[in-house]
Amino acid sequence: MRVTTKAVALVLTLTLAGCGGTKQQQTAENATNASQPMQLTLLHINDHHSHLDAENITLQLATGSGKREPVTVERGGFPRVTGAIKAMEKEAVNVIKIHSGDASTGDLYYTLNEGKADADLMNTVCFDTFTLGNHEFDNTDAGVKKFMGFLHAGSCKTAVLSANVRFGPSSPMFATKAPETVLPSVVLERGGQKIGVIGLTVAGKAKNSSRPNSDTTFIDEATAAQAEIDRLQAQGINKIILSTHIGYPADQALVKKLSGVDVVVGGDSHSLLGPAILKDYGISPEGPYPTRSTDKDGKPVCITQAWQYGYVVGETRVSFDAQGELSGCEGTPWVLIGDDFRRDDNSALRPEEIANVHAEIAAGQVLRITTPDPQAAALLAPYKKQKEAMGATVVATSSDNLCLRRVPGSKRDTSRSSLGDVCNSNDRVNGHGGDIQQIVAEAFLQQGKAFFGADLSLQNGGGVRVDLAAGKITVKDVYTVLPFKNTLVQLNATGAEIKAALEDAVEGVVGPTLNTGCYPYAGGLRWWLDLNKPKGSRLSHLEIRTANGAYQPFDLRKTYKVATISFLADGNDSFTALKNITGERRIDVGLDYAEAFLRYIEKLPGEDKVVKPLPVTDYSTQRFVDAP
Repeated sequence: MRVTTKAVALVLTLTLAGCGGTKQQQTAENATNASQPMQLTLLHINDHHSHLDAENITLQLATGSGKREPVTVERGGFPRVTGAIKAMEKEAVNVIKIHSGDASTGDLYYTLNEGKADADLMNTVCFDTFTLGNHEFDNTDAGVKKFMGFLHAGSCKTAVLSANVRFGPSSPMFATKAPETVLPSVVLERGGQKIGVIGLTVAGKAKNSSRPNSDTTFIDEATAAQAEIDRLQAQGINKIILSTHIGYPADQALVKKLSGVDVVVGGDSHSLLGPAILKDYGISPEGPYPTRSTDKDGKPVCITQAWQYGYVVGETRVSFDAQGELSGCEGTPWVLIGDDFRRDDNSALRPEEIANVHAEIAAGQVLRITTPDPQAAALLAPYKKQKEAMGATVVATSSDNLCLRRVPGSKRDTSRSSLGDVCNSNDRVNGHGGDIQQIVAEAFLQQGKAFFGADLSLQNGGGVRVDLAAGKITVKDVYTVLPFKNTLVQLNATGAEIKAALEDAVEGVVGPTLNTGCYPYAGGLRWWLDLNKPKGSRLSHLEIRTANGAYQPFDLRKTYKVATISFLADGNDSFTALKNITGERRIDVGLDYAEAFLRYIEKLPGEDKVVKPLPVTDYSTQRFVDAP
């Protein structure tokens, strides 16, 4: 039990009694309800980051005779989230709907509407609670207030939670009153019993990598959580859910510091939790769903999270005994997909193959074919038209051809440029590498400076896909240059780790894989490179740019703040050393990398926003010697 005796809990519960009846009648009614076992159903998402459209995913599915092959199908999209939750709600008991934060930032929908489209779509679900993520503070505390206004504009009054935020006097959220205030927790009633839901916002990242007002602070997550648990228990509430936005590893550490928590519904780390069968489909979960743990007192706690971008709706079924103790939890992270299955060449599967796929999905019980909710789809449609129109918007002009080249020199990768000889015979490009790659690296550095004071940025040559010819640059062009689903990440890395990652990347170019896409680019860091030398000695004369634009020797012992993309931070494309930078040294900024480039363009001087090749002194490869 979470309280010394049930009798004390019942008496204290009287303070929450609504109206009608004597205290004796209320006590009897509460005793009847509170002494019953119960089951809750938690339907939850997190980190949808303004990703409201469906996307394609390629799954490894058995189309016949046990054979698996790549099959492409739609996944996610907020209308599909709404459709899934509405369907589950009809079948489940005692439902609580939870969004664990970061509704905003990451797609043009947010750029266009500052969260209104997200709020409108969230209200088609009508979540019981929404926890503030760090990205809710990207447009200062005023952005929080604006988003809450959108969220509460209709009949759905989702409780907005964070037990550890402290708004300063400069904040428009300072001293606000319900319902337009951020609450530490909310008490919900299901099946005649009361359940406390507490919100937590990741403290360090919210303060240092977003843009809350300077006098808005975030207290320690464990301290805030325990204080709120204690306050709720004093009211006789013995079923406690934390809706956290602190990350899966942090959730696992947090529960070990707490007494009285039953379930954690998490967010922030974009963690996919689920059964091993997901690996058969080509998706790798980080842990089981739910993850079972114990609190400070050795009592059971269940931890869940639902991946990202509306790809998954988590369904957790939680059981409590008559004393309010957690007696069990189970559930499914439903991966939401469409029903139009196609091969890589876009050809449709044969009817018998579709039947085999459907049979496998039914047996696996984790993929969920879901029809998008018509109401939500209709609500999204005008926003989608606005987004498509924005794709044609001219955001800048280029005074010169911005050539694509992965590796400097004249013998590797010179045929990729769509601009032909004007780039292939360009001395600047042959000597120092791609113009557009270098500009992208600079854009990431500048956005990293704005978010967390970055010292340098890292980018792989293959992550930048096309040249930009001299002339107009549209939003669509930017998303063609950077078409993947990457977000910015802050790494706190030593100079030695950064050099090791660069050496790893170069080895990917000249080693057995011969992958030119690994070739490294950096903003604010430059070097000499000799491919004739052994790995570990190919880069020399490393220098870092100072605030006044001068360069000084790069210190291998110093810790630097690095802006890079999630793909590289995970150690991909031969940037192997970066994957070891974890825990508090890795902070997912969450900004879509194409949007980071757009924001860089917006900050260029003048109304015309002219993008041009950087000075050669700022190219990361200052001297290049190719191998024979």
